[in-house]
Amino acid sequence: MTVSFNSIIGVCWAVFILYWLISAPWTKVVAEKQSVWSGLAHRIPLGCSYFLLASLHLPPPMNLSLTPHADGARAAGVSVCLLGLLATLWARWTLAGNWSSSVTFKQGHELIRTGPYRLVRHPIYSGLLMMALGTALDFGQLRCWLALPLMAAAFWIKLRQEEELLLRHFPHDYTVYKRQVKALVPFVI
Repeated sequence: MTVSFNSIIGVCWAVFILYWLISAPWTKVVAEKQSVWSGLAHRIPLGCSYFLLASLHLPPPMNLSLTPHADGARAAGVSVCLLGLLATLWARWTLAGNWSSSVTFKQGHELIRTGPYRLVRHPIYSGLLMMALGTALDFGQLRCWLALPLMAAAFWIKLRQEEELLLRHFPHDYTVYKRQVKALVPFVI
């Protein structure tokens, strides 16, 4: 039995979505949240990136192949996507009830610095960017390569909003954490 690389990528994204849906009800009550308008700043580019990644049959030039469909490149894409999925699941599990898809501060919110949060401040975003990179490597199409910078921009906007909120609530601890741990890529950025 042969399983296609594209199928593995699809399963990775399905597992991500399913885990998020199942775990979402078990979060803490929101104490403070951003405005709808502020949320649109990251939701619009993020939604566009997900649309590009999920739309398998877009017209030219979006379906233009930019990377080879060689088995090595595709296997690398699947490997990167799987690593990204594992990173997102680990981070989401570690964050537990503090998680939210929006920029929020929860009742009883804790500053998490364990698990993947020892390596980067925003490991869910790092993992999702890895999943998008893996998808782009596997499919190789322009649409996927365009999704990657859109997703990066969305997460950069959102992490800046989150960090502003966390600095307000944890002024000393979050300042120290920011100095010690990079945002998305360990030791780099």
